[in-house]
Amino acid sequence: MRTGTQSIDRAADLLVRVVESSEPASVGELAEAAGLPKSTASRLLSALERQGLVQREGRGGVSVGPVLLRLASRGSFADELTAQAGPALQRLAAASSETINLAVPAADGVEHLAQIDSPHFLGSTNWVGRRVPLHCTAVGKVFLAHGAAHLGPGPLARLTPATVTDRQTLLGQLDRVRARGYAVAGGELEPGLTALAAPVFGADGRAVAALSISGPDIRLTQRRLDELTATVVTEADRLSSRLGHRNAKEGAA
Repeated sequence: MRTGTQSIDRAADLLVRVVESSEPASVGELAEAAGLPKSTASRLLSALERQGLVQREGRGGVSVGPVLLRLASRGSFADELTAQAGPALQRLAAASSETINLAVPAADGVEHLAQIDSPHFLGSTNWVGRRVPLHCTAVGKVFLAHGAAHLGPGPLARLTPATVTDRQTLLGQLDRVRARGYAVAGGELEPGLTALAAPVFGADGRAVAALSISGPDIRLTQRRLDELTATVVTEADRLSSRLGHRNAKEGAA
């Protein structure tokens, strides 16, 4: 009985250390901090990982798992999402040297939660706290294409412009977004502004956020967009995995 209680106490101690760590810690670091043999810490962390309480990072670090992330989403989802997305935003900024944003769907458009500014003098404005339309932005098209939560019933019926031609054009664009895994908007929100965005999915398979790269079309040419597409999609997929999403390929035997 004492051995079982001791294991629970040790596992709980490791979990607390993972939750309170400002960045993913290695198994060795956690073992040393908890005063445990590395083999014991690894075994306990594996048990926590099987239950979704922690997850291993690509370089061996251990971070909060999808179960705890879903629990956090019941409270301050925006704060937790922003924290989880931080590394992805930094990597996209380094890869593109353009403005990087994290956005979420809202009832009347798209809300931006976090931004990394471009180092160029000519760049995008500060979007944090601002809302933009769905139909003429890359992030908005991502949410429309993937039936994001919070949009309410029939979001396309409320969009402008309301002509049949424009509506059919938009529907065709959304089909391409679903097929390609990303969206592009060029000069639609504002002349000269181009953006590329990819969806971030939650554990339930819905698009809960989007990562985007935006900047002037003199830099974000079609060739440059082609170069950045794989990067933004990869970062969005990584963030989706951190939030507990498993795509069809991951679920296959």
